[in-house]
Amino acid sequence: MNPYLVIILGVLIGAYFLDVIVDFLNVRHLKTDLPREFEGEYDRGRYGKAQRYLKETIRFSMLSDSIVTPITIAFILWGGFNMADQFARGFGLGPIPTGLIFMAILLLASQLIHLPFSIYETFVIEEKYGFNTTSPQTFVLDIVKGWALAVLLGGGILAAVLWLFQKAGPWAWLYCWGALVLFQLIIVFIAPILIMPLFNKFVPLEEGPLREAIEDYAASQDFKIRGIFTMNGSKRSTRSNAFFTGLGRTKRIVLYDTLIEKHTVDELVSVLAHEMGHYKKRHILKSLGMSVLTTGLMFYILSLFINNRELFDAFRMEETSIYASLLFFAFLYIPVEMMVSIADNMLSRKHEYEADVFCIKTHKKPDSMIRALKKLSVDNLSNLTPHPLKVFLSYSHPPVIERIRVIQRRSRKGLSPQ
Repeated sequence: MNPYLVIILGVLIGAYFLDVIVDFLNVRHLKTDLPREFEGEYDRGRYGKAQRYLKETIRFSMLSDSIVTPITIAFILWGGFNMADQFARGFGLGPIPTGLIFMAILLLASQLIHLPFSIYETFVIEEKYGFNTTSPQTFVLDIVKGWALAVLLGGGILAAVLWLFQKAGPWAWLYCWGALVLFQLIIVFIAPILIMPLFNKFVPLEEGPLREAIEDYAASQDFKIRGIFTMNGSKRSTRSNAFFTGLGRTKRIVLYDTLIEKHTVDELVSVLAHEMGHYKKRHILKSLGMSVLTTGLMFYILSLFINNRELFDAFRMEETSIYASLLFFAFLYIPVEMMVSIADNMLSRKHEYEADVFCIKTHKKPDSMIRALKKLSVDNLSNLTPHPLKVFLSYSHPPVIERIRVIQRRSRKGLSPQ
């Protein structure tokens, strides 16, 4: 049997069973007793609802994976990629337009497969637990806008990568790396003013105690902000959040309207102080740096598999091409991507602790941060006791109870340096 086919099938099946095992452990790790940190915040009924929500979302995820994984494997074994390739080649266009058509066919097929699951998750599960506020019209428009962006932005960068691999010879991976990094930086700058408003409405925060408190805190930290905005997150969900976005002149603070409704001024400033901590501690630059390095690694390894005949045989392909090489390499890259993701999540969790400490050190109201974390967890029906393996593999934030305990411990110690 083709060795690449063995590796790819092993990766797909192995990833599936790893997810099943981790999800099983995560459900078994649920605690029936309410953690003492949440006594008075979580009543028994809502705590039980949170655990039912977790179980139902896990069961649904396992069901969807149990359907999508066999479809993917069957598509490989029955030469589905070759059929898509032959259809794309049938237009008689050059390699770049053919590659764009090939990728569009596969992306469309993938979305059609995942669409029923997305509809059920949004309009049944999220609706059942009181999260969904998405209308069918908004759901459809989101898909249409997503495809438009995929065509304009994704198609553009894909065309550039294909052209560079055709023209730049053995150093093509290096030029692709540079092009993609530049593209990512541009997106970071333009997203707040051109892309994000396509999906949500951003309104400057009105004058009042909250805006004044945010501006006073930002001034105390010598943090220049270009704008404070509210976002109509309630258009799609009752979940709440806050974030910083953009760089340089496009840097702005964004608050979900649902967050403002449910939190006091001190709690909201604590949340934003945490986010500001990410900037002050250079977490965003560090994350960008890691992304740049891993992107370079990916392109270098990719360059070793361009037009690999044995790899194409694994997918029952009649002809080799650069565009199909990109896709097939992605299957081989899954284990590397998993290891990179684990490292990235470990770094992210460390950054979250550091941002929490920055918040309570500069805002000096640890109780407000703790109350904010508790409210966010209760409102979002968060899992308070995730299994350590689940945290290790996929959590970008530490479990909320661990964050609360660190804040309490650091507060008692007078915020002594780590």
